[in-house]
Amino acid sequence: MEVVIVPDAAAGGEVIAETIAALIRRKSDALLGVATGSTPLPVYQALAAKVRGGAVDVSRTRICQLDEYVGLPAGHPESYRSVVLREVVEPLGLSPESFMGPDGSAEDVQGACEAYDAALAAAGGVDLQLLGIGTDGHIGFNEPCSSLASRTRIKTLTEQTRVDNARFFDGEIEQVPHHVITQGIGTILEARHLVLLATGEGKAEAVAQSVEGPVASVVPASALQLHPHATVVVDEAAASKLKLAPYFRATFAAKPHWQGL
Repeated sequence: MEVVIVPDAAAGGEVIAETIAALIRRKSDALLGVATGSTPLPVYQALAAKVRGGAVDVSRTRICQLDEYVGLPAGHPESYRSVVLREVVEPLGLSPESFMGPDGSAEDVQGACEAYDAALAAAGGVDLQLLGIGTDGHIGFNEPCSSLASRTRIKTLTEQTRVDNARFFDGEIEQVPHHVITQGIGTILEARHLVLLATGEGKAEAVAQSVEGPVASVVPASALQLHPHATVVVDEAAASKLKLAPYFRATFAAKPHWQGL
């Protein structure tokens, strides 16, 4: 696992956007796994700026979803399909056909989960999966004590996660669904490159436990320690509880430029 400490969220977005751009230059039809929420927005904004400036051609790039609420009406503005289309697909100038995600409105939810895992495999697998991290260490919607071998499945959200997400529903927690479809930790670990972005002091404890603590299902993001190519990008605030921060700074400063993230 590589830990990259950056000054702020904008710098983190730029670092990751350039990593994604480099991937697409190597593999034009790369399958990019995206996360939702406020944390990854600087990544999408920086990548869209590169596209507008002609620094990278994303016309063949494919986008896939990490998770989806169960039971929201089709086209609901806070469904993750709507969010990804609005914040990623449209700004990059991609067509909706370039996008794939689980069907949170399916009558057979378990069947939809299995179908999505199969679709990801049929698409050749995810080349780079962008992740955020919850204050309790969750990735995707794999809440604490999720199996580290789990596949895409339905999960019940914790009260804390529903409280955290109420800001997207006009602050009304009763509007936040209780269930989601999420890629499982085992599914996430199959991506070729995992990139986790965390910003703000509120994520510092979760980052420290995930990076420097033991691998344990109670901290789902700690599973990234098992991946052969995982990168954790954190701003100064999110890095504030890392005991090995000086080492992480030194190793990144000494890294050969050709190696990339």
